[in-house]
Amino acid sequence: MSDALAELLRHPGLWRGGDAGAPETIPTGFRALDAELPGGGWPLATLIELLVPAAGIGEVRLLLPALRRLTAAAEPPRWVAWLAPPHMPYAPALADAGLDPARMLVIRPRAGVDRLWAMEQALRSGACAAVLGWAGPAHDSALRRVKLAAEEGATPAFLLRSPAHRGDPSPAALRLALSARDYGLDVEILKSRGGGPARIERLPIH
Repeated sequence: MSDALAELLRHPGLWRGGDAGAPETIPTGFRALDAELPGGGWPLATLIELLVPAAGIGEVRLLLPALRRLTAAAEPPRWVAWLAPPHMPYAPALADAGLDPARMLVIRPRAGVDRLWAMEQALRSGACAAVLGWAGPAHDSALRRVKLAAEEGATPAFLLRSPAHRGDPSPAALRLALSARDYGLDVEILKSRGGGPARIERLPIH
């Protein structure tokens, strides 16, 4: 093996197919979803992409149990960063879900590359228990930087985008497509590191 190849294989951003063991995870709070995800939950310290057709179908509610666990485990207390959310997080609902509204940090960067750049900085800061970001079109290289920042900051990054980007390349370790159905969510697992595609119908999130 050449020295150059050996150096490349040591790079922390490289993933090899033979390394596809169960990732470190945190339960989603929904048994049916945990049963389909490698490791039984959301993977930690990486990029997770959620394709959402419209804001408010239950995508934030889907994340609340994990956000509660992540913030409760953080010592000292850390922030949950919200990058360009379509609506201001509703403090009473967050408090009812067991989250401290005072530890929510809402950031409104300009559209485009600035949003992903801001996500990178929040992830690398080490001050966040989780980072949620809403973005549109993005180059694969920009998404890879977000994923690397999540790994470096040991912080999960939840990126919410339109289903219009379903066919775009994505380095996300986990990629889900969500759709509303009868006070619940249909969840399609498009990509999961160490697992395969799956579909969960009417996940009861309400």
